[in-house]
This record gives sequence, structure tokens and C-alpha cells, in this order.
Amino acid sequence: MGLIIKSLLALLDKNIEMALIKTVRGKTPKKGTNCYFAENATIIGEVEMGNDCSVWFNAVIRGDVHYIKMGNQVNVQDGAVIHCTYQKSPTTIGNSVSIGHNAIVHGCTIHDHVLIGMGAIVMDDVVVESGSIVAAGAVVLQGTHIAAGSIYAGVPAKLVKQVSPDLRTGEIKRIADNYLTYSSWFKED
Repeated sequence: MGLIIKSLLALLDKNIEMALIKTVRGKTPKKGTNCYFAENATIIGEVEMGNDCSVWFNAVIRGDVHYIKMGNQVNVQDGAVIHCTYQKSPTTIGNSVSIGHNAIVHGCTIHDHVLIGMGAIVMDDVVVESGSIVAAGAVVLQGTHIAAGSIYAGVPAKLVKQVSPDLRTGEIKRIADNYLTYSSWFKED
């Protein structure tokens, strides 16, 4: 017990703040290696994430009513919310996915190499296939299926065009890679 108290006091002396990571209904969030959580990020319940993920300032990942599974190199940017629907719609997110600032991702499936733009809303039972972009501010209605390599925009979101090879590497990959770099800055002493 004394070692635990000494460790906590050492953290306080260094003025280190930590993300809120909370167990709910016996479910505790799990993370892979090399993850970064901002000091005021909130991660609750049945959440499982892979390696190299980052959860940024004021982001909330709330696996209290169903599970949330995230692959490797997922970045959940400032103010974003990831949640589910009780006993109905879990949330599954693939690898190399960027969830933009203030986006809401709720009870849906997002495959690999996807960009969810700032302020976008992705509703229950939506499937976003690999290599797609949901534009900033888009509202993807419940049950929508976004085919691989598509760009959806608007309210309600509709197909506007296909993702070009330049967009795939210039935006989707670049943003995911950049957030891996950004998180390394915050891990430095």
C-alpha cells in the first residue's frame, strides 16, 4: 500500500494529469501499445483499442451501453464522441481511421482507411467501407451503406464522388499518419 501512495504522490509532484478511464458494469477499457490519451479525454466501459491510437482533448468514447472496438492507428480528435445504442448497435472502427474534431460516431461500423470529417454525424447501423470520406458537417442517416472509396457530404449525406488516389494518400493516409506524429509530441518529457 505504501508503494502505491508514494507512486501517486510522485505523479502529483510532477503535476501529471491523466485521462478519465472508468470501469462501468464490470467492463474496463483496454488499449494497445503506444497510445496517447489527452488529460481530459474520457474513455468508459467496454472499449477496446489497438496500437498507436490517440484520443484528444475533450473527446469521449463511451462504451457503457454496448461495446466499442477500434483497430490500430485510430485518432479521435478534440471534442469527438463515440457511443452506441443499448443492446442494439455497437460501434466498430477499423485501422487508420481519423474521427475529426466534434464528430459524432454512434452505433456504426467504419472500415479501414476512413476519414470522418469535422462535425460529421454518423448514425446507428451505418456502414462506411474502406477508403471513404464522410465530409465535414455531413449527417449520415441511420442504416446508410457507404461503398468503398466514396465521398459522402451534405445533410442528409449523399454520394458526391469517388475518392481519387490523391485524396486517398493526400488526405486519408496523411491525416492518420500526422496524428501519430502529433501524439508523439505529447509523450515527450
